Amino acid sequence: MAQEASRDVVPNPDGGWDVRAPGASRASSHHDTQAEAIARGREIVQNAGGGELRIHDRDGRIRDSDTIPPGHDPNPPRDRK
Repeated sequence: MAQEASRDVVPNPDGGWDVRAPGASRASSHHDTQAEAIARGREIVQNAGGGELRIHDRDGRIRDSDTIPPGHDPNPPRDRK
């Protein structure tokens, strides 16, 4: 899985939760609750072709991770008639 498809759900210092690409200075999205951030992080990773979603706790430590499969096949097989 590509590194760029990975995302981290991290606490925002000003409150709420961010979905952030590894090493990025800006968040992909911001949410009031961790559950909302996790759901959006899954969507982002799935739409990017699959990858890893790492979920951090309030102290910034990874508490869980999930491998997300691709959302769709970009090259589906052709129908043979």
